[in-house]
Amino acid sequence: MIEFLGIGENTINELTIIAGYNKHGEKESFKELTIKKGEIISIVGPTGSGKSRLLADIEWGAQGDTPTKRSILINGGKIDKSARFASGNKLVAQLSQNMNFVMDLTVFEFLELHAKSRMVENESEIIDKIFDKANELAGEKFKKDTPITSLSGGQSRALMIADTAILSTSPIVLIDEIENAGIDRKKALDLLVGEEKIVLMATHDPLLALMGDKRIVIKNGGIHDVMDIISEEREILHELTKLDNVIQGMREKLRHGQKLEL
Repeated sequence: MIEFLGIGENTINELTIIAGYNKHGEKESFKELTIKKGEIISIVGPTGSGKSRLLADIEWGAQGDTPTKRSILINGGKIDKSARFASGNKLVAQLSQNMNFVMDLTVFEFLELHAKSRMVENESEIIDKIFDKANELAGEKFKKDTPITSLSGGQSRALMIADTAILSTSPIVLIDEIENAGIDRKKALDLLVGEEKIVLMATHDPLLALMGDKRIVIKNGGIHDVMDIISEEREILHELTKLDNVIQGMREKLRHGQKLEL
């Protein structure tokens, strides 16, 4: 039945982006970029520069047939139509800025429904794992009997990140501005990478940008540069992490009605 429905594992070791053109019709300033399983790539650039367009090209498995004329390869080869336009067993899971539920289900019922659709053998164990991980990410804890329509934006994003990491078969995860989600960002990325996903995230947050293995710089709708994270920037990341811990600590104090002190 699993084979018949096409919901098996997607074995993807690498994704390659072949250069296209920017808004002015100029060739992008790289030839190709290969991203391997377990890597995190940040995508940075001004608002409206084309970050979401790059995510869309990857999600659609572009084959020179989008406005940028980019092509996406999987394991070094072109993506066939059955993989690009399949309704199930998708190659890409995208977590957008707004995660709004419309189903009248509890958190448990939602996870149970997804687990049953994937025909997992250890259903209860998987549901518990997703629920526990989601609560680790969320700023405010929630229960299994909480209606998903009453979850906050941060709680919804935490639930979907945990669900995508643990239960989704999609090997590529695209994240749009996770910094606005009100969740533990480092834990979210560690969870996704720990499940051997390829992670690409569009962000304006220097902390997140430096957590990646590389960063793609977008200008005028095209990829302007691909930069490695150098050792000096890793040192900056260490300092930014300390500052972020202070801010997160004060945020928790505010949530619990405590007095703020330096």
